[in-house]
Amino acid sequence: MIENRELGMDDYLAMLRRRLKVILIPTLLAPIIGFAVSFAFAPKFTSTATVLVEPQKVPEGVVKPAITSDISQRIATIQQQVLSRNQLEPMIDRLGLVRKGRGVDEAIEQIRAGLQVQPVQPTVPSTVKKKPGDPSLVPGFNVSYTAADPNEAQRVCNEITSMMIAEDLKERGDVASGTTGFIDRQLEEAKRGLDDQDAKLAAFKKQYLGQLPGDTDNNMKLLAGLNSQLDANTQTLNRAEQDKTYAESLLAQQLAAWKASSQTSTSPQTLQQQLVILQTQLNSLQARYTDDYPDVVKTKNDIAAVQRQLKAASAAAATASAESTDKTGQAEPPEIQQLRVQIHQYGDAIAQATRDQKRLQQQIAVYQSRVALSPGVEEQYKLLTRDYDTAQKFYQDLLAKRSESEMQTNMERGQQGEQMRLLNPASLPDSPSFPNRLLFAGGGAGAGLAIGGVIALGLELKDKSIRTEQDVLAVLELPVLVALPWVGSENGDGSKNGKLGRRGANPAEKKEMVEV
Repeated sequence: MIENRELGMDDYLAMLRRRLKVILIPTLLAPIIGFAVSFAFAPKFTSTATVLVEPQKVPEGVVKPAITSDISQRIATIQQQVLSRNQLEPMIDRLGLVRKGRGVDEAIEQIRAGLQVQPVQPTVPSTVKKKPGDPSLVPGFNVSYTAADPNEAQRVCNEITSMMIAEDLKERGDVASGTTGFIDRQLEEAKRGLDDQDAKLAAFKKQYLGQLPGDTDNNMKLLAGLNSQLDANTQTLNRAEQDKTYAESLLAQQLAAWKASSQTSTSPQTLQQQLVILQTQLNSLQARYTDDYPDVVKTKNDIAAVQRQLKAASAAAATASAESTDKTGQAEPPEIQQLRVQIHQYGDAIAQATRDQKRLQQQIAVYQSRVALSPGVEEQYKLLTRDYDTAQKFYQDLLAKRSESEMQTNMERGQQGEQMRLLNPASLPDSPSFPNRLLFAGGGAGAGLAIGGVIALGLELKDKSIRTEQDVLAVLELPVLVALPWVGSENGDGSKNGKLGRRGANPAEKKEMVEV
């Protein structure tokens, strides 16, 4: 083969025809060798079971699932739990996998090495968008176990599959029950906190009764009403006092007239009584009028006249006193008695109005203090109510979550949630999964083809024969002047005689041929 020129498709086909035997011999022998080598390995059998993951039967809008993690992660977690030593040892004892020359540890390692769990991934249209962990993305998984004995592979695969289904059911039940228990404990703590806040709020309301924020408007209304009542009471009191004073003045006048008419002489006692009546009348008039009022001036003049008469009549005091005493014991006229009753009634009304006035003033003071303390009380009340509302909302949220958790627990106990169901039980393998003799033969064929190709390529690289005009041009780098046909007859084996017709001539001979 010529290395210093470009080769075309015809050249490669010519090489293939020349080296076809070199390529075919290894290609045909290698599959036989590979098939024979496959018998050197111990056969292994694989049993496979299919588990279907059924979605939740109750709509998620009604009851949320207890476990929301990705199904692939949960399958991996369940696999690790099932392959733990605590669960594998009882299974090994049940199945009798411990034999002579193989202990428990070796059996556990063999089970772990031979087990494979592969989720089933269905084809989802590109137009459908699915969330990660959606059960519809992983409708199930395959559990495969490989062992030297097909019956052992089937039994172990069945046991592992059953253990995984049971572990999933137990895990879902534990999660639901654990969630309910946790919420119950939190609910008890929240109830105690809510009771404490309720007690604090009740004590605060009792302490500041009537001073709470909601009582401010009512206090203002009551305060305005009390002020109105106080004004009315004050007016009533003033009017009663005025009426009493007026009645007293009338009584004094009636008494003075009655005594004046009943007395025959102006005794010192009579004059003294007249003087007292006139002074009382003067005091009553001065309480109502000024000193320039005519009645006031006249009363003052009468008082001065009586005082002069009192000095002049001091000598006849004893006789006039006796007569006056007898006259006083007589019954008073009805008019005077009626005035005395009115004066007594006015006194009672004044006393009652005075008591009412004090009571209203005390109540006004109480409500004024409440209104003054309202801002501080309102701030404390807001803090207490805010803490109470927070505790109550937290308690109500926990109540709702407990109801939801109880529904989840009941759903899991009734097996209405997501469930793993055995779709295809573990199969009994009738042929070994390893070694795959056809695969070994196919690999041998590929290896033989590669080896034959390498050998043929090596032979072509070492071949220096000149076979075509292009080879001559590439070796001699001279143009070809004459091309002669093959000379000589074919031998019995099909070869041609003659120097010019012999294939594989060396370059020197070819050069001589070209020069001739």
